Amino acid sequence: MAIIEDLRALQGEVLSATSGATTLDELDAVRIAYLGKKGSLTAVLRGLAGLSAEERPEVGRVSNEVRRLLEAALAERYVTLEAVARQRRIAADAVDVTLPGRSRPQGHQHVLHQVVDEIVEIFAGLGYTIGEGPEVELDYYNFTALNHPPDHPARALQDTFYVRDLSGDRAVVEGESDVLLRTHTSPVQVHVMESQKPPIYVLAPGKVYRRDVADPSHLPQFTQIEGLVVDEGITMGDLKGTLEHFVREMFGPDRRVRLRPHFFPFTEPSAEVDVSCGICGGSGCRSCSGEGWLEILGCGMVDPNVFRHVGIDPERYTGFAFGMGAERIAGLKYGVPDLRLFIEGDVRFLHQL
Repeated sequence: MAIIEDLRALQGEVLSATSGATTLDELDAVRIAYLGKKGSLTAVLRGLAGLSAEERPEVGRVSNEVRRLLEAALAERYVTLEAVARQRRIAADAVDVTLPGRSRPQGHQHVLHQVVDEIVEIFAGLGYTIGEGPEVELDYYNFTALNHPPDHPARALQDTFYVRDLSGDRAVVEGESDVLLRTHTSPVQVHVMESQKPPIYVLAPGKVYRRDVADPSHLPQFTQIEGLVVDEGITMGDLKGTLEHFVREMFGPDRRVRLRPHFFPFTEPSAEVDVSCGICGGSGCRSCSGEGWLEILGCGMVDPNVFRHVGIDPERYTGFAFGMGAERIAGLKYGVPDLRLFIEGDVRFLHQL
C-alpha cells in the first residue's frame, strides 16, 4: 500500500535527520518537523481515515511501529547530545589553577573620612575626647541653650529643616515644631556640658543640615567638626595657639593664621579664622581672590549665657569653641575648588585622592 511505503520512507528520513543532528536545538527542530502537530508523520497519519476497514489494521500497526521507532531514536540521540553539551559546559567552566590570579583593585576610605580622622587625631594628641549627639535635635539644644534669641534668623524655615508633625498631615509652620535636623554640632557641646563637669576638652564631628542650595562653596548636608574647651583660666591666647597648632599640623608648618572679628550668638568675643594661601604663600593669587588668605573656620570665647544654661559658673570657668567644615578643610588641603565633587560619587575624582 502507498501509505505504508510513505511511512517507511518517512522513517528513513527521520532516522537520517536524527543521526545528523549535532546539537540539542537541531534535534528539537527534527522532532517538531516530523512528530509535531503540523509534522510530516502527523500529516501521513491523518490519511488513515480514508482507508478501508481491511487496510486499517495493517497500516495502524506499521504507523505505531514507525512512531515508536522514531521516538526511541530521538530519545537516544537526545541522551548522546545532552552528554556532549554537558562536557562542553564543564570544559568551558573549567578553571586552570596554573594561571596567575587576577588582581582586584582595592577600595579606600573616602577623602572626607580621611580628613575627619586626621583632624580627630590632631586634637586627640592635645587631650581632646570625642563627643556625639543626635542628628535630630530639639530647638532648645540647637538654638536656645546656645544663646540664640527667639527671633534669630537661623530659626527661620528658610534656613532650618523642621520635622513634620507626625500627628497629622499638615506641614510644619515656623514656631509650631521644636524638633529639627541640627544645623551644627554645637548641641553636642551642650549635652556634654550638662553631663560632665569641667575641665572639658571635647571634639564633636558629625553631619549637619541646612537649607542651602548646593554650589561650589555650600552644601545642604555636610560634616562639621566643633571643639569645646571649658576650664579655669582659659583665654583667647589659648584659642589662638590651639588653632595655629591645628593649621600647621593639617596644612604644613609654613602656613600662617589670622583672626578677624566676627559675631556668633554663642561666643563673645568671636572671630573668623583665615589661613595663608598655600598656592601663593600669602602674596595673592586667583585661588585666594588676591587676598592671600582663605577662611577655614569660626571660633570665639564661650558666652557666659551658654554656661548659665548648663549650670557652669561663668565667674569660675572660661572656655572657647570653634567649628569647621570637613569639606572646606579637604578642599583647601587638596586644592578642590568645588565642594560638590566630594559628594557626587565620581570615581574618577575619588581615585585621585
